[in-house]
Amino acid sequence: MNRRIVSFHYTLRDPEGRVLDSSAGNPPVAYLEGAGQIIDGLDEQLRTVAVGLKTRVQVPAARAYGERDPEQVQRVKRTLLPVEGELQIGETFRTGEDRQAPVVTVVGIEGDEVLLDGNHPLAGVELTFDVEIVGAREATAEELSHGHAHGGAAGGGCGEGCGCH
Repeated sequence: MNRRIVSFHYTLRDPEGRVLDSSAGNPPVAYLEGAGQIIDGLDEQLRTVAVGLKTRVQVPAARAYGERDPEQVQRVKRTLLPVEGELQIGETFRTGEDRQAPVVTVVGIEGDEVLLDGNHPLAGVELTFDVEIVGAREATAEELSHGHAHGGAAGGGCGEGCGCH
């Protein structure tokens, strides 16, 4: 089966039905199937859908952001953190300058030590996506080579801002 570029609108809800995120008012999300651009459980369930379909997709935590890992919660000396100023519980920051550096959440402060949680905020949470497929087309050779959609759902080459060159 050929890989597609799929465009969709979505509303993401937690198990209590609270809206966590939505593409409403924004352009649709366009992604290359199987390229890791959206969570695995959603990617897998959208592989066979047709344009125009509106559906609800349940994604278990293990196929979304994973189960919570207690080993991702660590106690660190405040002086070792790359953040200036006072920390607040719930604050998030990157552990380094690189855009790929892990993001952690401050979950506790005890004296000169900080308790950091490296789990994704949605780890351990089953997610519900209300999805409307608005476009699907075969991926171009360039998109397959670069590993992502170019030019949104309409196709075309990627520009200098793409970052894949």
